[in-house]
Amino acid sequence: MQKSKGQSKDKKDISETLVVYDMQGKKIEEFPSIFNGPLKSAAVSQAVTMYLANQRCGLASTKTIGEVSGGGKKPWKQKGTGRARAGSIRSPLWRHGGVVFGPHPKDFHYTLSAKLKNAALRSVLNEKSLNGDILVLEKLEIAKPKTKEIKNILDNLNIKAKTLLVLPRADHNLKLAIKNMTDVESALAEGLNALDCLRAGKIIFSKESLGLLSKRLEK
Repeated sequence: MQKSKGQSKDKKDISETLVVYDMQGKKIEEFPSIFNGPLKSAAVSQAVTMYLANQRCGLASTKTIGEVSGGGKKPWKQKGTGRARAGSIRSPLWRHGGVVFGPHPKDFHYTLSAKLKNAALRSVLNEKSLNGDILVLEKLEIAKPKTKEIKNILDNLNIKAKTLLVLPRADHNLKLAIKNMTDVESALAEGLNALDCLRAGKIIFSKESLGLLSKRLEK
């Protein structure tokens, strides 16, 4: 029990401050964390459901009896053959016939209020901060679009988990550098969402992107 109490105390200390590093992995400063609130699981659940629904294409499609080609001619006369009545060879009862109640293209897209989406994002970031999974870099820039540049930064920070880089603006060099890295993704501070954060093991902010996100969450 004492060990459990010690672990929770360490987590609390982590959540109270954010440490700023340079790209060589050296600690520069600390400042009070903006991610120190509670976890609102209901808001997170609603937001994640919405983001997943909006990713669905809804392209599944089947043909009804009226859409399958052919079948315009009545197979045999109505009476006198001893067989069941049939009006088309494209009946759903027949092989190669139409489909009853099959799927058709559908738009699954819907949206939630900005306030709820921001609440979900803040909630996920609070949990990440509590677990020590948020890092802040003084700046996040590379001179050349080389994968090795990003790999060196992650190695300096001793990060081996799936990583999300949160940027203040689009960076062409960085986008090219992580193109072949399956465990590294990037997002803009203005478009960051709860689902992106949940999928990442570690989240790296630049000081500028953290400032932009902080202003966004204050609205």
